[in-house]
Amino acid sequence: MDTKTVIQPYIMFVNWSVSSNGMDRRFLVILTALILIFVGIFVFSKNSNDSGNNQTGSSQVQPTNHVKGGNAKNVTLVEWGDYECAVCELYEPIVNQVFEANSANMQLQFRNLPLISVHKNAFAATRAAEAADLQNKFWEMHDLLYESSNWSAWTNSNNARSLFDGYAQSLGLDLTKFRADYESSKVNDLINADSAEFKKTGQQMATPTFFLNGQYIELSKLTDETNRPTVAKFQALLDAEFAKNNAPQ
Repeated sequence: MDTKTVIQPYIMFVNWSVSSNGMDRRFLVILTALILIFVGIFVFSKNSNDSGNNQTGSSQVQPTNHVKGGNAKNVTLVEWGDYECAVCELYEPIVNQVFEANSANMQLQFRNLPLISVHKNAFAATRAAEAADLQNKFWEMHDLLYESSNWSAWTNSNNARSLFDGYAQSLGLDLTKFRADYESSKVNDLINADSAEFKKTGQQMATPTFFLNGQYIELSKLTDETNRPTVAKFQALLDAEFAKNNAPQ
């Protein structure tokens, strides 16, 4: 339904009222203002839905399970992230380096936590990652979204979806399926389920949030004196966990 369709009945009513002198002019002004506010809300809501930020769906489904690694030493690092979060983008190369150095001995899991109140394209980007996962390309899309030049482009775009389509094509995805999955309630439900699962942790809704073998990690334990994350800080925590899990029982 377009804007013209929404306001057409009102226009007819006003024309009738004026022609019949049956309505006070001041009342008409007030009524017109109220109708315009309503139309503005309607148009904004429709545009939000078209952009891929519509969250309609159920959270009563199983959360995502994006895991990679060998886990020989029973250590799992979980990151709750928002693709549009600048701090997450800062952590991304560090997390990748840590994982590559320890991939045989640990698992890395990524969970969705798009903070849509502050990031206009966060939910849409999460849709793109989950749609790619339905063609077994989650981590590849995940990496493209966080890649520095891509990240700067789509986070500032008013048409991020067209960029996501381009990323999907570069990964060799079936674009028709990708677009359908991107719009699907299934993808919405997966994202909502992750958000619902995060609330159970009792932690503040902030990204990135890390857990190591189920234990929350304060970001101060992962950063240097300039508040930048370091591989050494991550590695120290992993080594402590490796030692703990391999100690004689």
